[in-house]
Amino acid sequence: MFKKLALAAFLLTNFHLALAQVDVNKADQAALDGIRGVGPKLSSAILDERKKGDFKDWRDLENRVKGVGGKSAVRLSNAGLTVNGQARAASAGEDAKAGDKKASGKAAGQPAAAKAEAKKESAQ
Repeated sequence: MFKKLALAAFLLTNFHLALAQVDVNKADQAALDGIRGVGPKLSSAILDERKKGDFKDWRDLENRVKGVGGKSAVRLSNAGLTVNGQARAASAGEDAKAGDKKASGKAAGQPAAAKAEAKKESAQ
């Protein structure tokens, strides 16, 4: 019983660390590596570019750091990375692309006859 209470207390006191936001302009390499999707190579690239000057916004980060594009920026933002305290919002075009992939993923899970029927309907 004591072990369960101790574990629960530990989890509650450290839960905020999993949800912590990491600002790209203030973080060290260890903090950047703690973000899901950021490894040693990307964190080094971010720090090398930051030596040239702080990132103004997400677009600046995407333009200056190789390997960070629109989709990966949204994923990194969702994992807790911020630029000047701001999260990266998906643009309308990125939302539409995600919707297209979801729709095509539904078709991929259908039996062959249903796929053929769906193609016929879309052709008409």
